[in-house]
Amino acid sequence: MKSFINVEDIGDLRQALAEAQEIKNERFKYQHLGRNKTLMMIFFNNSLRTRLSTQKAAMNLGMNVIVLDVNAGAWKLETERGVIMDGDKSEHLLEAIPVMGCYCDLIGVRSFAGLTDREYDYAETVLQQFIRYSGRPVFAMETATVHPLQAFADLITIEEYWAKEQAAATTGKGGGQPRRPKVVLTWAPHCRALPQAVPNSFAQWMNAADVDFVVTHPEGYELDPQFVGNARVEYDQRKAFEGADFIYAKNWSNPGVTNPADYGKITSKDMAWTVDSEHMAWTNNGKFMHCLPVRRNLIVTDEVIESPNSIVIPEAANREISCSVVIKRMLEAL
Repeated sequence: MKSFINVEDIGDLRQALAEAQEIKNERFKYQHLGRNKTLMMIFFNNSLRTRLSTQKAAMNLGMNVIVLDVNAGAWKLETERGVIMDGDKSEHLLEAIPVMGCYCDLIGVRSFAGLTDREYDYAETVLQQFIRYSGRPVFAMETATVHPLQAFADLITIEEYWAKEQAAATTGKGGGQPRRPKVVLTWAPHCRALPQAVPNSFAQWMNAADVDFVVTHPEGYELDPQFVGNARVEYDQRKAFEGADFIYAKNWSNPGVTNPADYGKITSKDMAWTVDSEHMAWTNNGKFMHCLPVRRNLIVTDEVIESPNSIVIPEAANREISCSVVIKRMLEAL
């Protein structure tokens, strides 16, 4: 695997999930793969779970790790071509990238959307330059449009909890034929304009998985069709939640699909979409999920995120596992 951006890059999902379970059971089994190898993690934006889980995964695999915070201690980088560099940016990314490649074996990149130029963001301009000019395998640690490590961890979590539900159903709770879990991605209000990377990837990975997938959001907040795929879009949040086994709450700013002028803007702050106990009562005793960090009592109420049905912490813990699978496969391909 030379790059990891979209669900197609992981190959067979069942095999990837089995590999995730193997690594979770024995996290240091493949330390030999990373011996004398170096991962460089490059952050253009802040991070907590991604930074910690990726570094931990690399260390589990025996790697050395270099972390570069571009906005703290490094030269300011210019990313645009053709500009006269007479401002505060001292180095161009086109020189910086191959230099970075000299010092490592793998590169992870985190670079958010600017939310002003949809074409620039959806072209993944920054990430693609790393893939083209670094000379190293590159994986996304969240980009302008995707967050595949998060979505993979989300799927691992859903698989684990659904397996428990199915096991309970066949041992004294009525039995019956196995069914696919109903998974709902719901928009929720936020005070800031956020990118679409997490919902894009979540939709992409759920479409590839064996689940009944529904996306719900206010009209005008339609995600890009390349990510929504064949998912059912329901504008009535209550209808979407009915019978759901997993609720994945996430805000995103306007994707500009129906009106390009709205791209990156907040065009709704409807607090009726905040996930509270009443919302969860519409589900099939559904589990609550969120990628974190989460704005309490805006995205979700205290009682929901603190309830026994909240699985946000195990979900975050699985970030180490999803990243371990990806790095392992990249090391095997060196």
